[in-house]
Amino acid sequence: MGKEPLIVAGVDIGAATAKAVILSGSKILSFSVRPTGYDVARAGGEVLRNAIDKLALPSVSLSYIISTGYGRRAVSFANKAVTEIICHAAGVSAIMPGARTIIDIGGQDSKVIALDDRGNVTNFVMNDKCAAGTGRFLEVMAKVLETDISEMGKMALLGNDPCEISSTCTVFAESEMVSLRAEGKSRENILSGIHKSLARRVSIMGASIGFKKDVIFTGGVAKNVGVKRALEDEIRFEILIPKDPQIMGAFGAALLAKNELG
Repeated sequence: MGKEPLIVAGVDIGAATAKAVILSGSKILSFSVRPTGYDVARAGGEVLRNAIDKLALPSVSLSYIISTGYGRRAVSFANKAVTEIICHAAGVSAIMPGARTIIDIGGQDSKVIALDDRGNVTNFVMNDKCAAGTGRFLEVMAKVLETDISEMGKMALLGNDPCEISSTCTVFAESEMVSLRAEGKSRENILSGIHKSLARRVSIMGASIGFKKDVIFTGGVAKNVGVKRALEDEIRFEILIPKDPQIMGAFGAALLAKNELG
């Protein structure tokens, strides 16, 4: 009989959410996602335990663990820490070999990553200094407009005359929302303008390295259909989204963990 594949894990600690993926061979056995919260180290431990619990096995022995994300150094139980840029590239290229550009938008940062035909990172740009162009921007706008964040993308698609959002700062954009509401602009058109503004920010950021197909959208914001449409309008490319876009970094970390063992 053949040797049983070793079980490895990837843990991605983002500013907003922590993710863990457990892998056997190239198969995802389970994964978990939870808010990072204040205690980064605790989030890493709990999200991995949640993923292990989903296996419903009497015991699980992890042969190797790689941590990634902004909180990767806080994961004391990891065998190795790897930058999220490398891990996202590994995860995306494994399931979408045609990927040449990754747009990753999370809670507190956004990235555009260029890949070669072997899935290697050739260049990247990142916004981690300003909330505009991130999931946090959408959260703030949803609160101002008293809209469920899970519905705002669909509502944005209903807008037929997107409002022009001139502010590039989240704080000033919030004031702009109040003014637009006072002018009687529809919620749908304001939301459409918000999504267009975010997409424009990401498009401008990524223009320095260029966009090439296939363009893959990852991160929690990839679940927002309004952002996907707005990005496609801005960069003039069809955008593809993995089945579970939020775990691509953790998945890539797990794949790299498997490679560490040969």
